[in-house]
Amino acid sequence: MERLIIFDTTLRDGEQAPGASLNPAEKLEIAHALCDLGVDVIEAGFPIASPGELESVKQIARAIKGPVICGLARAIKEDMDAAHEGVRYAKRPRIHVFLATSKIHMQYKLKKAEDEILHLAVDSVAYAKKFCPDIEFSPEDASRSERGFLFKVIEEVINAGATTVNIPDTVGYTEPEEYGSLIRAIKENVPSIDKAIISVHCHNDLGLAVANSLSAVKNGARQVECTVNGIGERAGNASMEEVVMAIKTRKDIFQDIETGIKTNQIYKISRLVSKLTGFAVAPNKAIVGGNAFRHESGIHQDGVLKERSTYEIIKPEDVGFTGTGIVLGKHSGRHALNERLKELGFNLKAEEVDKVNERFKALADKKKNIFDEDLISIVEDEIKFIKPIWGLKSFAINSGTDVVPTASVVLKYKNKVLTAKSSGDGPVDACFKAIDKITGVKGELQDYRIEAVTKGKDALGEVSLKLKAKARIVTARGSSTDIIEASVRAYINALNKIESL
Repeated sequence: MERLIIFDTTLRDGEQAPGASLNPAEKLEIAHALCDLGVDVIEAGFPIASPGELESVKQIARAIKGPVICGLARAIKEDMDAAHEGVRYAKRPRIHVFLATSKIHMQYKLKKAEDEILHLAVDSVAYAKKFCPDIEFSPEDASRSERGFLFKVIEEVINAGATTVNIPDTVGYTEPEEYGSLIRAIKENVPSIDKAIISVHCHNDLGLAVANSLSAVKNGARQVECTVNGIGERAGNASMEEVVMAIKTRKDIFQDIETGIKTNQIYKISRLVSKLTGFAVAPNKAIVGGNAFRHESGIHQDGVLKERSTYEIIKPEDVGFTGTGIVLGKHSGRHALNERLKELGFNLKAEEVDKVNERFKALADKKKNIFDEDLISIVEDEIKFIKPIWGLKSFAINSGTDVVPTASVVLKYKNKVLTAKSSGDGPVDACFKAIDKITGVKGELQDYRIEAVTKGKDALGEVSLKLKAKARIVTARGSSTDIIEASVRAYINALNKIESL
């Protein structure tokens, strides 16, 4: 069996999705989850982008053991110096250098001729090689590059020391047959290609990122660059979970290829990335969408009840779905709760279990059926990697068709209890304004979404919002059977994030 290297760029290209900015604690949390998942390479960031980005890459390099830790750099010495500074603390560091090779990029962006690009590519790889032995080179916009020139650049950078050559479909322009033929042509026309691993990095502008990546694998690529939930620039990147499960499911096609991904961790990390970026996963998203293993058609239901494989090509438990049956109730004890949390992949400290148990008991009093998704949402809401400054004690609202909505909110701050009242355009707006009065922070709501975590009239609702305050923009979530309470919790979580930055 040949190993397909999974290169995860959620923390670099994924974070470049507009609105997906992560703070260092959040990036480290995802990095730990990626390590647990079994990815081979974590692209931790673009160190030259900012001092904060450099520190975040350093933090990941120091803390994460196992995967290669990679830093991105343009073919500029300052970039490569920063990348080295970021990843030097890793046990297995990699510097990833990129330089555009398509005519449109060379003419309009770089304003350089082919011979200049070739020399710059070679010199950059040689320079980066002084820092660490593992160097990846990407000819940006490779899929639109003139093939003869592309082959020449690849040959020369391998001779200069590149151990991986990545072939980016930077703007998601190509289609599977065309992209597969490009990978095959590289293998046939670059004499030194056996000295390096061929990698692929596909964008989803035409919805073909995963298809293109799989076509490349069939034609000899042995590293796929991808992101959790497919997040990334514009329409996103190749979805990690889709690539991995296609390889695992279609053994008739990929019979000699395997990955090191622990697929039963996929759903958990999908939820984590969705929570921290504020990007909801579409219900019809392959592998991790809420409807991925749900059947409403009577014909489908009948078939699944008789034999699951009639309408399911993947077992839900293979990607970490654990079903939606009743698992716990208000009479359940703390021990039973903790055991179920462990089954769901959460190994919490005693004080964290206490916090989750408190919310669980309150929820169990409000709703009849409690599902695994309820528990996951509670954990995500309660267990935070930032120290809470403000905490919700209580709130009350007065609202109706002929009443100006008013709210009274009581917050905990250190050892104090603070109260404020306010009116607003609706009960949620009134609560937010009351919170602003208490905290002294004027929040500007950029985005606000509500979705049901589970089914039924007593479903747990989850509010996701984006808040701007103190020249910072953060995303946060809150959950409750009461959507106003969920909104208040999300708003307070956002303020706590802003205060911790």
